[in-house]
Parts: sequence; C-alpha cells; structure tokens
Amino acid sequence: MDWKLRSSTKSDAARMADLRAVVMRPDLERLDRFDPIWVRERFLRSFVPENTWVIVLDGRDVGSVAVRAEADSSWIEHFYLDPKVQGQGLGSAVLTQLLGTKDEGMPFRLNVLQGSAARRLYERHGFVLESEDAVDVFMLRPGVSS
Repeated sequence: MDWKLRSSTKSDAARMADLRAVVMRPDLERLDRFDPIWVRERFLRSFVPENTWVIVLDGRDVGSVAVRAEADSSWIEHFYLDPKVQGQGLGSAVLTQLLGTKDEGMPFRLNVLQGSAARRLYERHGFVLESEDAVDVFMLRPGVSS
C-alpha cells in the first residue's frame, strides 16, 4: 500500500467536508442526527489547515486527519477515510504513524460516535473509554512515561 500524508490547504476544505458527510452519514442517521448542511458546516467551522493532513493513497486523496495540541493532550480529529478504502489497514497505518510522531509522554484524546465501527480501531491502538453520552464516546490513549 503506497500512502502518505500531505499538508492540507484551505482549498482542501470543501472536499474534506463532503467526505465527512459521506463517512459519518450512516452513524449520524442511526443516531437520528444527520443533517447534510450541518455536517459540512461543522467541519468547515473547525478546519485548521495547519493541524490537518490529507491522506493520499496511490496518488489519490482518500482521507483526512488532524491533530490539535492542547496543554495536557493531543486531540485526533477529522479522521475520515473514503469508504472505498476502509477495512484495508490504511486507517491503522495512519494512526500508528500519528501516535509515533508526538511526545510519548503526552496522552491522545478523540471522540467517536456511539456504535461507530471506528471505535474498534482506536481500542486496538490502546485507546480506552474516558466518558460517554448518548451520542459521543470520548476516548483516551494514556501517555507513556519515560
């Protein structure tokens, strides 16, 4: 599998917002939360190109992922893969690379929708339940002390 991360630019925003809508639609519909306008607008309001990478597979943009640093942790956000490339190990490869690039003492956080299959990916990479509500599951991957 020939993949890489490239820095995102403002011109990637609309395509990423559309991908988010496609990827999240089944889970949002199951939770009775899907709104095609809101799902894109929410992404566009929080998109920070400097924190975001485009996932490129065989020369084609197939996903996105962002890492937002805070004082006590790094948040993994906007991790979306085109459904056509899901289930082939790409998400695991990207997550492995991201987890290996940050300060090992710093924990990672993320949230995933209730019932999302992505939760299993995160659990395989050491994320554990931190808290949850009717819609979101907040997960933590504790930092490694030296």
